[in-house]
Amino acid sequence: MRQLQQEMAGLSTAEEFLDHFAIAYERRVVDVNRLHILKRFHDYLDAEGEFDGFDEEACRAICSGLLLRAYLDFVESDAITEKVFKVHQDQANRYVPLTSLGLPAADAAG
Repeated sequence: MRQLQQEMAGLSTAEEFLDHFAIAYERRVVDVNRLHILKRFHDYLDAEGEFDGFDEEACRAICSGLLLRAYLDFVESDAITEKVFKVHQDQANRYVPLTSLGLPAADAAG
């Protein structure tokens, strides 16, 4: 796993990760969702836990599968639906009534 960790430490873009693991991708999906894909991949890696006891080849296969899964999440859905980042998780709370700004409702209308 140490070699794979070193290789991944040198990667920074979603495209680099996808190319490294030889995962075919649609540019339009990555252009819109690159940070979401990387964050989801990171989340999947965290959920997977330690890779102790796996040889290098098995670790590569696991990482490749998790990255493919993260990418496919955004092929089949979108960032708002997937809610990877806090800003999207808070979308449900985005409505702010004018009265909460200290304006009386009658003044807000006109």
